[in-house]
Amino acid sequence: MKAELEIGTVKIPKERIPIMIGKEGQTKKVIEALGEVKLSVDSVDGNVSVDQRGDALKATLSISAVQAIARGFNPEIAKTLFDDYMQLIVVSLREFAKPGSRRIEELKGRIIGRDGKTRKVIEDLTSTRISVYGDTVSIIGDYVSIQYSREAIGMIIAGKKHRSVYQYLEKRVKEIKFRKIEETFG
Repeated sequence: MKAELEIGTVKIPKERIPIMIGKEGQTKKVIEALGEVKLSVDSVDGNVSVDQRGDALKATLSISAVQAIARGFNPEIAKTLFDDYMQLIVVSLREFAKPGSRRIEELKGRIIGRDGKTRKVIEDLTSTRISVYGDTVSIIGDYVSIQYSREAIGMIIAGKKHRSVYQYLEKRVKEIKFRKIEETFG
């Protein structure tokens, strides 16, 4: 058995701890297997420490998967971070609002949209997954798609009309597909 090396700790909200562990510890076991790591979950303070047991890159991806679950993603979606070219970005909405203001709630509402429409449109047109949780917006997707998704969310935060954002993305669907092919084949 290889020596373990602690490579990081992720603080997760207490209400996400049962999701991180999963039914009968299944989610934790899957991430440990995929990432060649040992996860230690402290259910009192919400710290998840990640100890590397094998491949360093896979261990780093495990940290991203734990962060994704902490930021509101379903574990099945978080597991996609182990696929080639997938990544997670987290955007703090605190940068766009004064402390104590209702602006964060307004921004979250704009990003989600009525009945989740805005989030769904962005996800569908960019082939990404979006989670709005706490004071953050998180995106999982491939390197190319995630840039367009982030740009669309930035436009919404900046106050652009939803229709303008949808049109921006619709015009870029072919460009996104072309850039993905370009990234894949060089």
